[in-house]
Amino acid sequence: MRVHVAINGEKYEAEVESRLLLVHLIRDVLRLTGTHVGCDTTHCGACTVLLDGRPVKSCTIFAVQAHGKEIMTVEGLEQDGKLHPVQEGFMQEHGLQCGFCTPGMLMTSYAFLKKNPQPDDEEIRWAISGNLCRCTGYVNIVKAVHYAAARLREGGS
Repeated sequence: MRVHVAINGEKYEAEVESRLLLVHLIRDVLRLTGTHVGCDTTHCGACTVLLDGRPVKSCTIFAVQAHGKEIMTVEGLEQDGKLHPVQEGFMQEHGLQCGFCTPGMLMTSYAFLKKNPQPDDEEIRWAISGNLCRCTGYVNIVKAVHYAAARLREGGS
């Protein structure tokens, strides 16, 4: 089946098998490798992307289900060589260690901050609860999201 998608504002089309997962279309067919494959069972969230603005775990969606839709991957956060405040926050507040969960955490946090620009710790923890991090203990991830929220309120991208 031929699939047409827009990823990070760029249009793509590909011939895919009906059973191909969205994460594999993104990584293996279109070569956008920022989205990570973690568990293939929706447990870890490393593969989180935005599908028409909503965070989804791309390992549980078929590529054909994304036909005609807008997808944003972690590569879409940086604009004109400038990191998005969420990326800055993870860097400044040491919100990552091994980095494997980071793309999913970034995308989830980005979508969350669009809906809640002034979250408290509990709201942040709830928002990222579908994304597992095996390294950080989440303390610095929460700090990173607060950093991003503050920068966005100041007028950051």
